[in-house]
Amino acid sequence: MTDPGATSQSGPTPPQSGPAPDPLSTVSHDIADVPSVEIISTAALHLMSAAAVHLGLAEDLPDHKDLDEARSLIDALAGLLDASAPSLGHHHAAPLRDGLRSLQLAFKEASSIPDAPGQSPGEKYTGQVHPTAASR
Repeated sequence: MTDPGATSQSGPTPPQSGPAPDPLSTVSHDIADVPSVEIISTAALHLMSAAAVHLGLAEDLPDHKDLDEARSLIDALAGLLDASAPSLGHHHAAPLRDGLRSLQLAFKEASSIPDAPGQSPGEKYTGQVHPTAASR
C-alpha cells in the first residue's frame, strides 16, 4: 500500500512559487533586528572565551597556553569595551569589564616574564591592573 500524500523519491521536484529568497538578504534582515548592545556583547564574549583558552583556562585544554594570542585577544577586548562603553551602558559593560580584569590578572599570573607597569594586555585602555588585597 502506498500513502496517497507521499511523494515519489524519483519524481520531479514541484516548481517553487516565486523566486527563492536570497540567503544573504535573510541574514541581513536577521542582523538588522539585533540591537547593537547584543552584537557588541557577543563579540566581547567570543574574545573572552578565546583569550581564556589561550591562557590555559579551558577545562578541556588546561595545558594549552599561547600568551601571544592571549595578549592580542585581551588587547582587542579592552579596545572594544573602551570604544563601546557609552553605547553599552553600565548594566552591560560592568560584567564585561569584570571579565576583562579577570583575564588581565590571569595573563599576569601565567606570564613568567612580567610586563613593564602599564604595558600588560589591555592596560593602555584600562590603566594598570593590580590584584586586590583579598586575592594576594
